[in-house]
Amino acid sequence: MKRFKSILYVTEENGDQNSAIARAVSMAEKNQASLTIIDVIQPLMGDYMGDMVQIRNEFITSLVKTFSQHFEIKHKIIVGKTFLEVIREVLRNKHDLVMKPAENPVFLKRLFGSTDIHLLRKCPCPVWIMKLPEKPKYSCIMAAVGFTPLEISEEEEALNREILDQACSLALTDSASLHVIHVWEAFSSKYIRSRGDKTHEDMAIYVEKDRSLHQTKLNMLMEKLSERIGEDVYQKLSPHLHLPQGDAQKLIAELAASQQTDLVVMGTVARTGIPGMIIGNTAEAILDQIECSVLAVKPPGFITPVKLDE
Repeated sequence: MKRFKSILYVTEENGDQNSAIARAVSMAEKNQASLTIIDVIQPLMGDYMGDMVQIRNEFITSLVKTFSQHFEIKHKIIVGKTFLEVIREVLRNKHDLVMKPAENPVFLKRLFGSTDIHLLRKCPCPVWIMKLPEKPKYSCIMAAVGFTPLEISEEEEALNREILDQACSLALTDSASLHVIHVWEAFSSKYIRSRGDKTHEDMAIYVEKDRSLHQTKLNMLMEKLSERIGEDVYQKLSPHLHLPQGDAQKLIAELAASQQTDLVVMGTVARTGIPGMIIGNTAEAILDQIECSVLAVKPPGFITPVKLDE
């Protein structure tokens, strides 16, 4: 299953972080990975900077005291803008997972603040944003996959494979139920309806044909997943498949809420023509509505717009 080698935990000022640190330590132990905590602070004038560094050092030391007795945890304090310094740290030290508590845990039910969104858009490795308090074990994990029914591109297939593999690995680790959702809409159905030259029966046949195409593609994804992880493991997981028709922005968030989902694993898909924007309108709207933790993975070949030498 999926393994991480180097985990970077990003501190957050809001909320009690003990549960999030515990999850990061657990992930590092189970993956036999290194764990580094990064605390990014804003620049201050004169002696205030030295005082702030000392205060933050003491804070991190107390934060990891319980865990560092049996597990090595590195930590560093960096001055700068949080999302930029986190991404630069990923680039410098080849971290393959970023974990961070959500920035705004109680603000209008929106978990993700501006730093979180920047990381989800631009960080080159998977980003795990945790809702506090973070559960020691998840009960329900949901993987959101997306594809076009007629032809799945290599990028789509690779991204869906990464989403499913990550979700499966975590579901097995936590003995959680796994739900896989693909939201679809009948191709050009709104246009065809607007023309008014099709009967209700014709439209029903057309929509059912399109639904069948999506179902076939989803089944193919799951068959390939079974081949990768083995039939016995797949049967142990017994993923629940969901194929709702409609608006992905609405339906993914609704299913996550109805299933009391603890974690949604989803992809961040590149948008052409807008440098640095890797979460499309649909995915970002979903994030605005989700009220649980999120693990976002990047498409293969993604290159962050953030540079080390800036």
